[in-house]
Amino acid sequence: MRHFCTLTVKGPEEIWLLLSCMETSKAANCKSSFLVGLICNGRITMELPAMTRKCCLQYLVNKLLKISVATDLRGSFSFYCCFHSFQSYPNFAAQTFTMSHTKAYAAYDAETPLRDFDLERREPGPHDVQIEILYCGVCHSDVHQVRNEWGNSIFPMVPGHEIVGRVTGVGNAVTKFKEGDLAGVGCLVDSCRECENCKDGQEQYCKNGWTGTYNGFERDGKTPTYGGYSKSIVTTEDFVLKVSDKLDLKAVAPLLCAGITTFSPLRHWKVGKGHKVGVLGLGGLGHMAVKFAASFGAEVTMLSHSPSKEADAKRLGAHRFALTSNEETIKSLGNYFDFIIDTVSAPHDYNIYLGMLNTNGVMICVGVPPEPAQVVGFNLIFQRRSIAGSLIGGIAETQEMLDYCAEHNIVSDVEMIAMKDINEAYERMLKGEVKYRFVIDLATL
Repeated sequence: MRHFCTLTVKGPEEIWLLLSCMETSKAANCKSSFLVGLICNGRITMELPAMTRKCCLQYLVNKLLKISVATDLRGSFSFYCCFHSFQSYPNFAAQTFTMSHTKAYAAYDAETPLRDFDLERREPGPHDVQIEILYCGVCHSDVHQVRNEWGNSIFPMVPGHEIVGRVTGVGNAVTKFKEGDLAGVGCLVDSCRECENCKDGQEQYCKNGWTGTYNGFERDGKTPTYGGYSKSIVTTEDFVLKVSDKLDLKAVAPLLCAGITTFSPLRHWKVGKGHKVGVLGLGGLGHMAVKFAASFGAEVTMLSHSPSKEADAKRLGAHRFALTSNEETIKSLGNYFDFIIDTVSAPHDYNIYLGMLNTNGVMICVGVPPEPAQVVGFNLIFQRRSIAGSLIGGIAETQEMLDYCAEHNIVSDVEMIAMKDINEAYERMLKGEVKYRFVIDLATL
């Protein structure tokens, strides 16, 4: 356990307050015992090692109380104390928190490579599960977020939302997990839990905004969330998933995004025997769409501009392969498919594929190109076609997907990498040089 005092800086008066704290450390003859630094959002954390924390803390508490009264700052800064016993300071018991140190890899901005980062995870609360992360998949959205291509990035950022590992601690109110269990965390770590979508098990469509595993904020609106490019994570048990020991754990990790992203729409539109499904793009999402659609009993056609993908597509379960760079092939597929799963995140012409849909056909978009698409209205209205989107799945559906995969022996095709190779992996992923999902071995961090 590590021991901290944390201040939230809001103005020059509190910078003076921080300087006073530093003077306090000198007065307590423990100048070297404090680690002082701006973390983010104006937060300053001072670490108190065990041998000096008591003498420092008593002095700090008294000093800070006097300063806050003298400068009328009592309500403008947050003061938290963490140490083994609060018997001497009962007035601060309600503001206690404890943190554990975690090694990670982070993007510090949108331009420079990811590198080492130290963060603090909270100790498990009553309903929390602490997980030692063993493997984390690398999603294409990690690249989008790290490079701020969607314009909503928060730095420093620890990516990763395809997390599997082993439970190392649980809160005293946790009932679904125990130490030693295998567990996973996907794209969500919380939601409002009160809106109609949350109550219906569709937390991914939370009307008050769900909490992302990374590049977001906890429900307090100010504590950053950090993802799976790290050694551990602490999450409320309602957003932790059970993982079967029947499957290769490292190949399970991508199921928590790539898997559920394709499983959910196929289930929603009740795709199965008798349906003709086209899968556009053979990558991390596409290879899972082929596996699931084939497993559900549909006739599956891989749509690709690269003839080199044919052998792999059929190995994964596709019944047919269509080369979309061939105009005759495109013509032959007019009005053919009941559904097309579009997994492509690069710019492309939607109209080519809309013309392949039969009457009442649906083109389901799960990839997110960086630029808006242009759709010709006649391609929709003449055959009553639809274009729709789908976003991952709720927690219950994600658990259903994991259970289905365990029963039918479905996992992702993965290539393992060390943490230090993540920047190179991003470049290779953009070039399509991975079959079909990179997974980080966190033992290398």
